[in-house]
Amino acid sequence: MEDSMRSRRSFLQKAGHVCAGAVAGTAAAWAQAPGTEAPAGQKFLLIGLSGSENPTRANFPFAWAAALKQAGNDVRIELAGDATVLMRTAVSNSVTPVGWPPFREALAKVVELKIPIFV
Repeated sequence: MEDSMRSRRSFLQKAGHVCAGAVAGTAAAWAQAPGTEAPAGQKFLLIGLSGSENPTRANFPFAWAAALKQAGNDVRIELAGDATVLMRTAVSNSVTPVGWPPFREALAKVVELKIPIFV
């Protein structure tokens, strides 16, 4: 019973990372595909509700926003609840999502791309 539960958890964790990577990779591929025209930009509102208590989930809106913006879309991020603490420097520097670079890098990319963040 314990082995099957462990392998199920392992599968679900890996599947979540693959799914998020596929979304981000597809969005980035539109922006980088040579000789093809990107689809007309769309508007995206990404809402973050998770904070430092769940660093992987907290990172998703920022990683997705950067990929979507690079693909030529209009993107903005809104943070509510526990996610608002991510805007504190001490918190953003200490959050490290599982399987992703540190949160501060995703935040820096969002700032670099001038994606608005509403708290």
